[in-house]
Parts: sequence; structure tokens; C-alpha cells
Amino acid sequence: MQVDNRTADNYTHVEEIILRGHIIDSLILPRTFDIIMDLGGDFKVEEIQVGRSKEEPSFARMKILASTEEQMQQMINALQELGAELVNGHDVHTEPAPVDGAAPDDFYSTTNLPTEIRLHGHWIPVQGTEMDLVVVVDRENEKAYTCPLADLKRGMEVVVGHTGIRVQPLQRERSLEVFSFMRNEVSSERPNRVAINFIANEMREIRQRGGKILFVVGPAVIHSGAGKYLAKLIRMGYVDVLFGGNAIAVHDVENQLFGTSLGVDLETGLPVPGGHAHHMRAINKIRQVGGLRAAVEQGILRSGVMYEAIRNNIHMVLAGSIRDDGPMPDVITDVIQAQREMRQALKDVEIAIMLATMLHSIATGNLLPAHVKVVVVDINPATVTKLADRGSFQAAGLVTDGELFLRELTEELESPPS
Repeated sequence: MQVDNRTADNYTHVEEIILRGHIIDSLILPRTFDIIMDLGGDFKVEEIQVGRSKEEPSFARMKILASTEEQMQQMINALQELGAELVNGHDVHTEPAPVDGAAPDDFYSTTNLPTEIRLHGHWIPVQGTEMDLVVVVDRENEKAYTCPLADLKRGMEVVVGHTGIRVQPLQRERSLEVFSFMRNEVSSERPNRVAINFIANEMREIRQRGGKILFVVGPAVIHSGAGKYLAKLIRMGYVDVLFGGNAIAVHDVENQLFGTSLGVDLETGLPVPGGHAHHMRAINKIRQVGGLRAAVEQGILRSGVMYEAIRNNIHMVLAGSIRDDGPMPDVITDVIQAQREMRQALKDVEIAIMLATMLHSIATGNLLPAHVKVVVVDINPATVTKLADRGSFQAAGLVTDGELFLRELTEELESPPS
């Protein structure tokens, strides 16, 4: 829409937006103003209603002004992630996918927030909330769902532009102040016991109501000697889904067969003669019998993370990489297939504990809807912040040693709730 220069100085484009919800205490309204001004635009608040209590939502209607169409699109892109709704009364726009595996040029790229589209004059939810996907519309059945680019088929109706789309932003979590604090304060100079106690209580509540708990782990869990705590958490029923790569399986098996991880004796902390080949011998043994489950059934594996995961029917996805030795027969080497397996495993997950693995944590974060609580534990603060930088803004972080975290978490879960 264009606006007369006489009423808006040098601005030639105008759109009207609405913000609803806890936009004051969640800082959505001031962030809206910041985005508009940072991108060189302007705004005019037409109406505002402030909630009179912490339960009552607020409402704001405003015009946003831009000098160019490109500037306006930049502002709309950013504001829709805060839940801004365009006030134009139009249905969502779609265009057919031009070829298999590709979308039209102006496709709408999703966030991990709950999203709706306007179709046939009313709002319908988009199924499968996840970031960096496209939205496909089934007009006949009045349905919309997210879809990876690779899974698109020619002719599918793909949402384009920004009309007829609204996103529900995360509101301030009044009952979860500890978790909110963890999201805002990533530092090694902070006591973690309170946070670990909170995480343990969350895990208890999730288990009691039948929700699922996901652990995403790297091989440092085994290298540090913390594998026994993860195995114990599985036995205790606090792990429903387990994500990792080839290395977590390899070094867990190496530890069970040879007592080492990367050739280092986990009891003494010293390298053992010929230990550099232990991980290859571990891979070879599992390949000989056809996989981890066969190794458990044949009594080759009698303890450890892989053993407990298989014995307890944990939904485990091991996604491979180009650097993998072997790999283990259970490792999925097709990354697109690994993504599909991970998406399936994430149904009903309510909390994700990501421990000492940057790449698998980021990959999983990209698949999670925003309502899933994410706890990232790593000795490197950069790992903790990278997820938020890549869109997983619900991630909370603990900068600490993985062995210490798992040990204290296990102790908390063994103790009566506090």
C-alpha cells in the first residue's frame, strides 16, 4: 500500500499491524519500535490498550512507514516473528512449486513459533511448527503444514509473501523465572545448582504427565566418564529420546569392551598401549554382528549408554557425518533421512537437554518448536549462545563441565523433590 507524501514526509509505503497478548511485560512492544527505527522506518500508534493485570493481555494497532518496498518487507519479516499481524483482510497468497525440491522465489520461510494462515476468510493453524521450512496449503481440505524444501513436489501450493500470516510470539514465563533467567544469563561465574534443581523438577513433572524428554549428547559424555550417569538416567526412566552421532556410540562401545575412550583408560586417565586402535576394534566388532541391538542380544554389550538405550526401547537416532570412522551399522549416513527420523522422534518432546555437542545441538534446535524447553550444557560458552543466534531463542544455557552436570542432575533426580 502507498501513502501520500503530504501525510508521511518522505515515506511512500505504509502498512497497518496489530500486536496482541502480553506485549508490554514481554517487551514485544518496545522491540517492535526498535526494529522499525533500526531499519530506518517510522511508526504511528493508532490505538493501544494496556492490560490492567498480569493475566490480562494488551493490544496495539499502529501504522508502519517505509521509504521503499524492500524496506517495508524487511520490517514485516522481523515484526511477524514478534507476532505482528498485518491488517488488510486478505487471504494468504500461494504459488505452485516450480520443480521437485524447490519453492517459488518469494516463499515464506517459517519460524519455530506457532503460526496461522488466513484461508477462505478465517485463520487456520499451520501443522508441524519448525524453523526454516515452507508452508504448503491444501485448499480443498482447508489445511496447512510445514515442509522441507527437499520434500516439495512440483505443483504444491506454497505460501509466498507475508499477507495472511500471523505468528504467536513467546510470552514471558511468569511461573518459570529460573528458566527465564537461564536464557538471559550465560556465564560460567554463576552457581548452577539452582538451575539443575529446576531442570530436575521439570523432568519429574514431564515424566508424570506422560511427556517426553530428549537428550542430545556428544562423545565428551563418554570421554569425561559421565556415560554411567546417562546410562543411569535411562534406567530411571528420564530419557525417552536420544540423539547423537557415530562417536557417542563408538566410544561408549569402546569403553564397554576395552575400558577406554579414545584409547585413554577412564579409571586412570592414562593412555594404554595400542589404545589408539580400540575405537576401530569396537566398530569392527559391532559390524561383525550387524548392529548394536544384535550386540546386546548376543551378550557382547552388557552395560553402557547404548546397552541401556536398547534394553529400555529408547527412540535413538544416530546421525552421521563426513568424518565418521566405520561407521557403526546403526548410524544414518543420509543426512536428509536423518532429519526425517529426528522429526518423527521429536513428537511430544517437552524438554531437550543438549550436552557437549555443538553440531547436533544446532541441528536439533532447528527442528524444535519454540514451546519445547531447551537446556544447552557445554564448557564452551559459544556453544550455549550459538543456538539462540541461529533462531532457537528459547534455549537456556549452563556453562559447566558435562560430567559435573550429569552427576548433579542424577543426584537431584534420586533425591526427593524440593
